[in-house]
Amino acid sequence: MKAIRVREFGDANVMKMEDVSDLTPSAGQVVVQVKAAGINPVDTYIRSGVYPSKPELPYTPGMDAAGIVASVGEGVSRLKPGDRVYVAGSLSGTYAEQALCTESQVHPLADGVSFEQGAGVYVPYATAYRALWMLARMRPGETLLVHGASGGVGIAAIQFAKSSGVRVIGTAGTEKGKQLAAEQGADHVVDHNQDGYLDEIRALTDGKGPNIILEMLSNVNLQNDLEILAQRGRIVVIGCRGDVQINPRLIMGKEAQINGMVLMLSTEQELSVAHCALVAGLESGVLRPVVGQTFPLADAAQAHEAVLKPGAYGKIVLQTD
Repeated sequence: MKAIRVREFGDANVMKMEDVSDLTPSAGQVVVQVKAAGINPVDTYIRSGVYPSKPELPYTPGMDAAGIVASVGEGVSRLKPGDRVYVAGSLSGTYAEQALCTESQVHPLADGVSFEQGAGVYVPYATAYRALWMLARMRPGETLLVHGASGGVGIAAIQFAKSSGVRVIGTAGTEKGKQLAAEQGADHVVDHNQDGYLDEIRALTDGKGPNIILEMLSNVNLQNDLEILAQRGRIVVIGCRGDVQINPRLIMGKEAQINGMVLMLSTEQELSVAHCALVAGLESGVLRPVVGQTFPLADAAQAHEAVLKPGAYGKIVLQTD
């Protein structure tokens, strides 16, 4: 089979397509024939060697994928060959024509969801679910501010929140991104590149500020978030690309909470709960992953460059066919 391999940490060009042996499942394992694999910013941090947890070299990148079950090992009872599935992590990496997974890493993909959409389920939607319910304890009637609302996590957050009776304000940096966030259900979308956008958010909340803020670029926004956050508001830091200086008095005076989260630190129980919600949401149509760009598997380096560019728009996906 074909697979992307990384033999040294570095820039996107260290990823090379190679021929590797087909995979065989052991007891409790599943081999998925990958139709599409999702690209996440964290994949680029791991590949570059700056992420705290580094895989043993060489390795195949990727945590998100969707495809068809090719074979199952002894003791696997929940899945069978031919099942349409999405992959939530793997033992072998997902930028490949096959992925070796534990049974718990493979979940049913609703018939109405394409493989490209399925490749955009795990990291974006599990991140949004854990941030909103497990950390921010979102409640109906609250106001949520989603920074980067046109990206994968942002879209997931909008869909979850709107289905739960929460008012959503999103930010995006392009007209195309603003339109996408609005189409997904955001009540208001502001341009975070425009001067005065914070005042616009204040006005939209009658000066009270949002109850919850999902922060994708905390090194740029965290101090501003604290200034506009509602009393006893909660911030969940999902993304960061550098240092930031904040005034702790704003945390104290508002009795605010700042929660950091890393999806890969989730417990098995937390992930099990999240996937129950994701599978149900995909089946009902409440959750609708948006694919922004697709690349052939061989162009993984270009996809890594694209995922870090400003102006996020949906999920970036690799296609194996």
